Amino acid sequence: MKEDKLCSVICKIDKLSEKATKDFKEKIEEGYRVNMILDNLPVAMSKPTSSVASTHERGWRGFPVGFKGTYADQTGGEKFFLNNHLVFTILYHKDPETLMSRIVGFEVTPFSVKHQYEAPWNKDRPRLLTCNPDSKTYVNPTQPPQEVNVDEEIIFSYDVEFKSSLVKWASRWNTYLLMGDDQIHWFSIVNSLMIVLFLSGMVAMIMMRTLHRDISKYNQLETQDEAQEETGWKLVHGDVFRPPSNAGLLCVYVGTGVQFFGMTLVTMIFAVFGFLSPANRGGLMTAMLLLWVFMGLFAGYASARLYKAFKGSDWKNITLKVAFTFPATVFAIFFVLNFLIWGEKSSGAVPFGTMVALVLLWFGISVPLVFIGSYFGYKKPALEDPVRTNKIPRQVPEQAWYMRPVFSILIGGILPFGAVFIELFFILTSIWFHQFYYIFGFLFLVFIILIVTCAEITIVLCYFQLCSEDYNWWWRAYLTAGSSALYLLLYATFYFFTRLEITKLVSGILYFGYMLISSYCFFVLTGTIGFYACYWFVRTIYSSVKID
Repeated sequence: MKEDKLCSVICKIDKLSEKATKDFKEKIEEGYRVNMILDNLPVAMSKPTSSVASTHERGWRGFPVGFKGTYADQTGGEKFFLNNHLVFTILYHKDPETLMSRIVGFEVTPFSVKHQYEAPWNKDRPRLLTCNPDSKTYVNPTQPPQEVNVDEEIIFSYDVEFKSSLVKWASRWNTYLLMGDDQIHWFSIVNSLMIVLFLSGMVAMIMMRTLHRDISKYNQLETQDEAQEETGWKLVHGDVFRPPSNAGLLCVYVGTGVQFFGMTLVTMIFAVFGFLSPANRGGLMTAMLLLWVFMGLFAGYASARLYKAFKGSDWKNITLKVAFTFPATVFAIFFVLNFLIWGEKSSGAVPFGTMVALVLLWFGISVPLVFIGSYFGYKKPALEDPVRTNKIPRQVPEQAWYMRPVFSILIGGILPFGAVFIELFFILTSIWFHQFYYIFGFLFLVFIILIVTCAEITIVLCYFQLCSEDYNWWWRAYLTAGSSALYLLLYATFYFFTRLEITKLVSGILYFGYMLISSYCFFVLTGTIGFYACYWFVRTIYSSVKID
């Protein structure tokens, strides 16, 4: 601590092997970066320094393995150069009361230099000519760079410089978490709020004017003949609560959505209050996994309550499906992707022990909690429908083209996606460009807006559907809001081709695999929000009219 080191030699490679040469060139070509951590701070590049005309830099965490380019004395085309000398700047803050110093910054400036040394090479006390404190010679951008070639001799070295800083230890992460584009986030919020206000106006108009007028009119009808002449949503009162086809599967997905919603909401609240700082590595993912496991209680409860409302009897079968359908699908995709990462011998692969721990969490805690929740949910009295269901289903009249299920569902997903897509861009950038995402306040606002948008668009389209005498609203309510996941996947595809420079097949498969998981999660989340909003709306309007 606070001891500068200049021209320290790490090691010398006498002859670079053909395999090592190929590996270095591949890593440089594909833009690999070296990441280091000191006192839990990731290294950041202070400034790129090189006399070589290198390719463009992207991102600032870590430093590049090397670069491609040309320099003044070189003939021929572009060549590969290795960053073999690192200048570390360690910032520290001295506490005036305790006189103790703590590290508040970790920066690096990489150099490529073809080191010269005094022969013969002394392994214990090597003397460099290109970097020597005695002769006041230090590595600088004007020195010839270190080329990557077979049989090339390479010397790795570094400098360490300690500098006092006014930054306090509690604020040392601020430079990493600084967001210079908050205006864009505010634009995103305002854009989303405009969508919400537009939808809220429509919902208010339906609820306050149209529905109020409909209910007053229906309640004032004196004769059955007059009722028969009426058209609209009241006519389907005898079928609107008829259980849908594949009712069990709907219960499974609603239960899963409740589980995912609970996990997302609690995680966001923790993040907004600062409990999930990026300084705590892996804290966000760990919190999400644990919350997912414990939210199994609510998943079982919600699915059992809905299943009992559908007059279902085989609740154990539904509970098993809730416990396994969604997690098994996600785990299977994740396992295949992780297997590909193992195949590439990447350090980013999840270890086998961690995979076993995830399975134990799933089977040991999540599954029992789903069953406990389901038991209590099924034990409660079933929700009573506001109107009786007819024994014989009513025929659905021919629908206009714009009220057909496919068109209606696809239209319904546009606005929820539109409310979040700007924030989605920053999330994707932080994930795929290895940047920190720390604007959880913005994200929480966007999440609230997403909930409101999903609820309102589903209610609006559900009302139009019932007015056209189509009572098959259960699945359509779920899919209307859930279809926003399709737009998320399409946007992820657009992002892949316009923003990323991925050429390897495995990397492409990983990207689309992870985005498929994300879209699937988004589907169950938004679908469940839309379903419950529509369920509440339908129960509310049919309990407001007098039906003989």
